[in-house]
Amino acid sequence: MSAMSNKRNEDVEMKAVGGPEFAGERETDAFIRRSSSRSAHVVAAPIAPIIDKIDHSPGASIIAYCLSSISMTVVNKYVVSGAYWNLNFFYLAVQSLVCTAAILICKQLGLFKNLAAFDSTKAKKWFPISLLLVGMIYTSTKALQFLSVPVYTIFKNLTIIVIAYGEVLWFGGSVSPMALLSFGLMVLSSVIAAWADIQAAIDGVGHSLETSDALSTLNAGYAWMGMNVFCTAAYILGMRKVIKKMNFKDYDTMFYNNLLTIPVLIVCSLVAEDWSTVNLAKNFPIETRNSLLIGMVYSGLAAIFISYCSAWCIRVTSSTTYSMVGALNKLPIAISGLVFFNAPVTFGSVSAIFLGFISGLVFTWSKVRQKAKSVGSVLPTTQPMMSASSQSNRDAANS
Repeated sequence: MSAMSNKRNEDVEMKAVGGPEFAGERETDAFIRRSSSRSAHVVAAPIAPIIDKIDHSPGASIIAYCLSSISMTVVNKYVVSGAYWNLNFFYLAVQSLVCTAAILICKQLGLFKNLAAFDSTKAKKWFPISLLLVGMIYTSTKALQFLSVPVYTIFKNLTIIVIAYGEVLWFGGSVSPMALLSFGLMVLSSVIAAWADIQAAIDGVGHSLETSDALSTLNAGYAWMGMNVFCTAAYILGMRKVIKKMNFKDYDTMFYNNLLTIPVLIVCSLVAEDWSTVNLAKNFPIETRNSLLIGMVYSGLAAIFISYCSAWCIRVTSSTTYSMVGALNKLPIAISGLVFFNAPVTFGSVSAIFLGFISGLVFTWSKVRQKAKSVGSVLPTTQPMMSASSQSNRDAANS
């Protein structure tokens, strides 16, 4: 790019000067330009195969997907973990603003070529789904605010059960015996996680608060988690019902979701949250203000990262591999809570994480077998690439 711009500048200068007396200088300049272009090509040539190799590497895509989803959960937990934090609507509004701005910038740069122009008719039809999304992401941040990352991740598995039976009722789906086994393991892991968390609060392990305060915090977290399970299921099932009628492509779902939630979140923040100077100072203390703002901006960009990495993983592997990676990814997400935050490490919490991990694997394997039986063949090795927006929204619901 720089070589081309230099060439244009030189051409303009020579046209302005003109005259045969500059013919020798033109030949010299042309030689220099050819030499520099050749040198740039020699330098860039080794890089292209490396980038292409990474782009087609299954391992790189899996690592990128796992890191993006883990970082999203860790950053969300970090932002809402302040002792006086109470601006969840504002935080989610910033996320939506950053994500929408990033999508529009990428469209201008030609990176999102399939993103259609804004359609008010589609926006009106999609708005109810966006309201469900607001409920899902708000209850998610509230649950993450009061619960540890491992407990939050384990309880998030319960959403799978509600969605599965919602599909049975509304879409004529079915639940296999292996899926039922995975549901039992999910419930068992959640019970063990809750028991271990409550016991740790009583014993004062991993909790800086008094026992009564710690227990009330956990109870609030479980209440928000229960609401999040049903809000997430309602959003996923509602989106599945509407998205086919909308004919959305690629990043359309993400674009409309974020754009339409911005005014709702801003209004909710202005109405329900305290915007006094004192409260803002408590939420953004000077010592952590910059890191909080960076985390809020990153969380908005992370939605696009997850979406891209999801599509990348499916493109270079398969949807089956992607599903298994999603199940396996629950383990490092739970472990990240033990590493980065003061989550209690007990026999019960570790057992719950392990059971939750196994239940995810069993459920994924049951879906793989069910799909294989439905097509009447062996397990598929390739699948058409799903919409990146669909994958990102599914990941957002399950992360």
